[in-house]
Amino acid sequence: MHIVIVTDTWLPQCNGVVTTMQHVIQNISLFGYTYTLITIDPFLTVPLPLDKELRLAVCPFRRMRQTLEKINYNFIHICTEGPLGLAARNYCKKRGIPFTTSFHTQYPEYFQMRAGIPAWMIYKAMLWFHGPSQGIMCSTPSLRDRLGKKGFKNLKHFPRGVDTDLFSPCPISLPYSTPVLLYVGRITVEKNIKAFLDIKMPGTKVVVGDGRMLLQLKKEYPDVVFLGPVYGRELAQIYSSADVLVFPSLTDTFGLVQLEALACGTPVAAYPVAGPLDLIRSNLVGALDFNLKAAIQKALTCKRSDCVEYAMQFSWKNATEQFIHNLCPVQGKIYG
Repeated sequence: MHIVIVTDTWLPQCNGVVTTMQHVIQNISLFGYTYTLITIDPFLTVPLPLDKELRLAVCPFRRMRQTLEKINYNFIHICTEGPLGLAARNYCKKRGIPFTTSFHTQYPEYFQMRAGIPAWMIYKAMLWFHGPSQGIMCSTPSLRDRLGKKGFKNLKHFPRGVDTDLFSPCPISLPYSTPVLLYVGRITVEKNIKAFLDIKMPGTKVVVGDGRMLLQLKKEYPDVVFLGPVYGRELAQIYSSADVLVFPSLTDTFGLVQLEALACGTPVAAYPVAGPLDLIRSNLVGALDFNLKAAIQKALTCKRSDCVEYAMQFSWKNATEQFIHNLCPVQGKIYG
């Protein structure tokens, strides 16, 4: 059985879509499936106006059609709502080919924050995009409920996992005063990082990641340690050496960094919103509070061993199995 996966975002970009689909394709062969990944690599691209780090394919419709016509596939899954996703959607729609989609990112809220475009307008466009999908995969029950209230149909649960071989306790000595309060993620306005950096607490705030706000925040917060992008085992060491991971986002659909931190033994402090609400289901591994400082203070009392044990229940193998279960087969024949 062969799956075509279409995504507008891929390596070397680092985000939840890339991380999630990397692990899915790494595990997909365990269930007897093969895949073709269609990314922006062979297409002409331009930078995204609101985020120069991302590139979008230009007029990909003809090339998408030519690419899909060469592949024998049983399923098509569209990860993103960008030009490649739109080209694949249109190809399937015109030919009556069933397909599934993912809702990874709350673009309506992001566009409202970055460009002042009302969220309801973007939701209307996304309803149109996902409308023909035979299954809209979303990461948490709270996100599924929220999308259902906005009119989305055929919603399917697609959980996330964590690589516990990579992310496991491996502390190192950090040259900072304690407690070490850590943020990991993109440095962009929708991540609500200032809500964390403005908190007055003893210890050291450490920020890992890159993004368009990095230089601005370095100037505004000279006492904060900005480490830039960090990956792999080095990131696991930083997680393991921090006292709390602070997750200030109000708009993420999940927040994989929370699982990575927990697997390294670091508790999470966050707001009680979609994502953290679905993941931090025990006060033994973190704290949720609309007063973020209070959440941090509560999280500091958690035991690291409880965090590690809790993270072990999340596997990418199980997430991949659910992804496959959600796919909609092409009726009775292979296209290509």
